[in-house]
Amino acid sequence: MNGEQPQGQGPGDGPDFEERLRGLLAEDAYTIRPSPAPYPAIRHRGAAERRRRVAAAGAALVTLAAVPVGAYALGVPGGASGTASPQTAVSASRSAAPTPTASPTPTGPARPATDRQLFDGVSFEQAAEGLDKCLAYDRQHTTGPDDADLGAADEYRIILAMNSTGDSNTPGDGMFVVAVQEKPAQTRLICNIKDGEASGLNIGGGGAEGLPPDAGAVFPDMNGGKLYQQSFLDKGSWKLPFRWGVIGTVKSSVAKVTVSYGDATSEAALDHGWFVASGVLDRQVTAAPHVKGYDAGGKLVYDSDQDKYYEKNLP
Repeated sequence: MNGEQPQGQGPGDGPDFEERLRGLLAEDAYTIRPSPAPYPAIRHRGAAERRRRVAAAGAALVTLAAVPVGAYALGVPGGASGTASPQTAVSASRSAAPTPTASPTPTGPARPATDRQLFDGVSFEQAAEGLDKCLAYDRQHTTGPDDADLGAADEYRIILAMNSTGDSNTPGDGMFVVAVQEKPAQTRLICNIKDGEASGLNIGGGGAEGLPPDAGAVFPDMNGGKLYQQSFLDKGSWKLPFRWGVIGTVKSSVAKVTVSYGDATSEAALDHGWFVASGVLDRQVTAAPHVKGYDAGGKLVYDSDQDKYYEKNLP
């Protein structure tokens, strides 16, 4: 009445006011505590982000590995970049297999045809070394322009090596080496080595070219006495036991050669047109070695007792 409100009610009292208030409170509550976000969607986005970052990191590693050593950039103070000094690269590639090299060409003399031509434990290597010393000895004692050069060791073949016994003429024991050369000239070389040095050298012709026209099927070396006798100064009193050797040439028709000296008989080795025999003498003798030759059928084709060129007795 007179426009006044009922007692106990203010401007905000009444059912309409309460309804509006409840609506405002509901709006504020939603604003302060929004509804929860959908968890499956958030988890999916997080997993996708992790995959993206891993892929980006892998690409960076591949790129870094592809950059040559010395071409990568390093961060420097102030945000500037600089190029690192080149570093020595260590190659991990497998090295190429070595190229095979040809075997060196053998040098030195040829070996004898049989092991029965090396005596008293003298090895082929020792005999070859002895031949080298003999050839050096000859070069050192060449006296004039007419002296022929004996050539190199690889032009020879060793046919005999054995111990030597010293005597009154050439004191001191040592080693004999006998070698032959076919080209450029046929040569036979007998060398005596004592105390590791060549002390005597005998050179003769070799092969059929130097033989007399009426030579037999076997021809003992005319200077081979150096190998089977001691000095005539010691006649009757040789140093015993005594290693001896006999050498000479043979024709192709000869299949066997025997040499008898003192009480023993030895079968010779045949070596490219040469025969080589050796033995040990245990008593004083006056007769030279007795040489016989046989053909393939066993027929006697040579006897030194019938050879006019052969000295049958010792001096």
